[in-house]
Amino acid sequence: MTHGHDGGTGAPPTRYRALLAAIITLIVAISAAIYVGASADDGTKDRTPLAGDRFPRGDAAPASTGTWVGSWATAPAAAEPGTATTGMAGRSVRNVVHASVGGTSARITLSNHYGHAPLTVTHASIALAAGPDTAAALADTMRRLTFAGSPRVVIPAGGQVMSDIARITVPYGADVLVTTYSPVPSGPVTLHPRAQQTSYLAVGDRVADVTAVAYTTETPYWRYLTALDVLSHEADGTVVAIGDSITDGFGSEINANRRWTDVLAERLHEAAEDGRDTPRYGVVNAGISGNRILTGRAGRPADNPSALSRFTRDVLDRTNVKVVVVVLGVNDVLHSPELADRDGILDGLRELTDRAHARGLKVVGATITPFGGYRASTPAREAMRQEINEEIRSGRLFDAVVDFDRALRDPYDPRRLRSDYDSGDHLHPSDKGYARMGRALDLDDLKGAAPVEL
Repeated sequence: MTHGHDGGTGAPPTRYRALLAAIITLIVAISAAIYVGASADDGTKDRTPLAGDRFPRGDAAPASTGTWVGSWATAPAAAEPGTATTGMAGRSVRNVVHASVGGTSARITLSNHYGHAPLTVTHASIALAAGPDTAAALADTMRRLTFAGSPRVVIPAGGQVMSDIARITVPYGADVLVTTYSPVPSGPVTLHPRAQQTSYLAVGDRVADVTAVAYTTETPYWRYLTALDVLSHEADGTVVAIGDSITDGFGSEINANRRWTDVLAERLHEAAEDGRDTPRYGVVNAGISGNRILTGRAGRPADNPSALSRFTRDVLDRTNVKVVVVVLGVNDVLHSPELADRDGILDGLRELTDRAHARGLKVVGATITPFGGYRASTPAREAMRQEINEEIRSGRLFDAVVDFDRALRDPYDPRRLRSDYDSGDHLHPSDKGYARMGRALDLDDLKGAAPVEL
């Protein structure tokens, strides 16, 4: 028998229904408040709409059907030199990113990881680019972004914030423009320095501009923006690739999306369109040029943090992650202050796998690619590369292995990259080499989950 809060039993039906309706209304209201509040980690939000708002109304939208997945991401890598005092105050930052999977709504993540003071963003927007290599937007796709219902957000030093959901259809392969404006000094600026993609800056608040007229400064960096998620019917999970410059796409053609991760995303998309029994995943890139497994660089927080220290932020905490691809080790072998410790590198890779498994994630590991002829190459380092690759191929480190070494090496001199796969520095692949890497990964290896520990 049901007992009401007034201590009575067997309450009359009409009164019971009214009480039940009131409780349901209260639960819905509380849930909505929790959801909106959770989209930012600051808690001090101005909910007053701006006067003379130039955006169409109703851009923020509740989630409909579909699955939230990562369509694009990058790893915060460094504090931008020369921005410690003023940051990007008085400038609009228009980041250009490439969607690895499509969706019917979107949300973004902004980071102030390297900031020493709160970052105030008074306007932000999202739109589809009007074409390649441009800051111009398709006018009917321009949407304002809000944070807990407000166009203004304050991101604490070291923090990040996720936007509310915006109603915008993002097709697979689209270039997406995400623009922010901050009127007050705040630095240093959090950035990813080797974007292999041109973004843009404008003086003043040009967040809502659909033309490129004001965006007169081109930039090779991504600033503040670290993720684009979409509500997708095309995908039901996310693959995160963590690596160094070879995953970052160093040396690939600018604005052409020819990193090996772009090729993998294209293969997954084509397989889905063909109706093949392959995973339906977005692909996001957590590569940082120069990254190592074991050590980061100087600074507080450290520029180019080690893979071990950033693994939670850049991999485990990404949206709806299912699989991790680990492509690391070459910088530990080539550039560690001490000649890299083989066992230390292998222990670091095991730790990454164990941490992924603890979250139920499958791990695909890559062999270390050839570097014969590179300036830091020595016989001792080559021997260490071979020893590490032997252990990777053994199957004792990862759930599956993609043999990038075998895919790229010169069959007549396996210490070196094949000449047409070599960008010219004997370490980084050419566009053709990156394409070979993207095709080398067996899509079936992305199926399934982490093995169950018994």
